[in-house]
Amino acid sequence: MARLRSRRSPRSGRSGRCFGVVPVARPVAEPVAAPVARPGATSEPPAPGRRFLAALVLVLCAAVMLARAQAAAAETPHVVVSVAPLHSLVSGVMAGLGVPKLLVRGAASPHDTSLRPSDARALTRAQVVIWAGPVLETFLVKAVAVLARNARVVTLTEEASLRRLPLPGSAPGTGAGGGAGDGARPGALPGAVDPHLWLDPANARRMVAIFAATLAEAYPDHAVAYRANAARLAERLAALDAELRDRLAPVRQVPHMVFHDAFAYFEAHFGLNQVGVVAVNPGIRPGARHLSALRRRIREAGVACVFVEPQFNPALVEAMTGGSGARVATLDPLGAGLAPGPEAYFVLMRALAEALVDCLKGG
Repeated sequence: MARLRSRRSPRSGRSGRCFGVVPVARPVAEPVAAPVARPGATSEPPAPGRRFLAALVLVLCAAVMLARAQAAAAETPHVVVSVAPLHSLVSGVMAGLGVPKLLVRGAASPHDTSLRPSDARALTRAQVVIWAGPVLETFLVKAVAVLARNARVVTLTEEASLRRLPLPGSAPGTGAGGGAGDGARPGALPGAVDPHLWLDPANARRMVAIFAATLAEAYPDHAVAYRANAARLAERLAALDAELRDRLAPVRQVPHMVFHDAFAYFEAHFGLNQVGVVAVNPGIRPGARHLSALRRRIREAGVACVFVEPQFNPALVEAMTGGSGARVATLDPLGAGLAPGPEAYFVLMRALAEALVDCLKGG
């Protein structure tokens, strides 16, 4: 007769528990002589009964495993962040407690990227969504309103505790660098906020506090850990601020231009000398009058460098600076080539400082 034996599960070092034992019916060699029935003895259950018990134990184990998996899923923070620099800061606050979902990856532009199905699913189940705002992540405007209706949404351009600079070109006649209206942003309302707020390290410290408070509301069981992570991160950001200030000090007064005015927070915080912008709206080619004014400005101000961004073709800038002595270099405000994670923000800010110093000093 087949007897029921315990087989140790390869996934558990223990036997005798639901997750460590899988009941298996194995044939065991029987004695040659037939057993003699004794009065009052109880016969063993037939083999079908034992198979039923084994199946019942397996069903109960599966139910316990499913319940535990569902409980673990309920405890996992579901947080979605739009762009890499913000994702990095949120990752630091969430360290050890989960990984936020990043929407805009690599060299994709937050202005015109598209949501993937996995992104839409993440927004639907998110408890917290963090983005700069509709001026930067235009692809998210409808998605946040429709898919993230049940989430706590942090729109940084609306946070009064942050330093918020006006968006260049947000109204006719406000084009930077002498381009009267050249490249004004279509659809941008007067008083719109520049969305690149993370490029001010003081803003980054304030953001960390905002993120910790929002996450603590959404997941109160982790509130103490979020606040402790935020405090450590704020200390690191203060040290980074001091480091970059010292690094940039020798080139603070050297005049330079940028192709796209994404660096106002960085330049204002560190007191750099930006004297012009090639294109207020990077999607619109500057007009001939604007380019002529910029060439004159390069010569008159002694511009040392004109900075482009990785996603823009530098050919226009190279043609504009030809014969002027101005160098062309790259600045990346989004960290397109960086691996996402808690260290990305620190790598990004140091890379910006190094690129500025190398070009402005003539290195």
